[in-house]
Amino acid sequence: MYRYDDYDQRLVDERVDQFRDQTERYLRGDLDEAEFLPLRLQNGLYVQRLAPMLRIAVPYGLLDARQVRKLAHITRHYDKGYAHISTRQNVQINWPRIEDVPDILAELASVQMHAIQTSGNCIRNTTTDPLAGVAADELEDPRPWCEIIRQWSTLHPEFAFLPRKFKIAVCGSREDRAAIHSHDIGLEIVPGPDGENGFRVLV
Repeated sequence: MYRYDDYDQRLVDERVDQFRDQTERYLRGDLDEAEFLPLRLQNGLYVQRLAPMLRIAVPYGLLDARQVRKLAHITRHYDKGYAHISTRQNVQINWPRIEDVPDILAELASVQMHAIQTSGNCIRNTTTDPLAGVAADELEDPRPWCEIIRQWSTLHPEFAFLPRKFKIAVCGSREDRAAIHSHDIGLEIVPGPDGENGFRVLV
């Protein structure tokens, strides 16, 4: 799985500091609901009728043990001891206090995680086969392609404020376990005529 370099870590840490300042200004009354709305959505925070909900990015559904332990700690310390797995392979906690969200994001950043672009009208988490990398019918592991799409689309200014949310999935196996037909763009890895793999693109 992809590991942050110094630039990645600095970017995520700075994003946490930025949102902490924005949240404090909102709680003081310096930002109203309309002003805070796009700021919180860019950081995965929904404010629903009963409680806030924070959606945490899990790129192409891949976590290491350290990240799973951190998610367990966050659900116990900041929520009700459980989380939900979304259809886009993200993790959602449904009862955080708004004032705690910057601390949650800082905890996530300590294990190379974030909540950027998990909500709002942007390119969302690129998903793939939950068996990617170990599937017997796999032509090629699709996760490196998912990572390329993630790096290309994350914080891209052209894709941060789209008319609607936009979803991409990549499948590398004969069986479509990534549900590419139900996405805005579906990419299926297929053998090409020259022996090199290519893509069948569904729009």
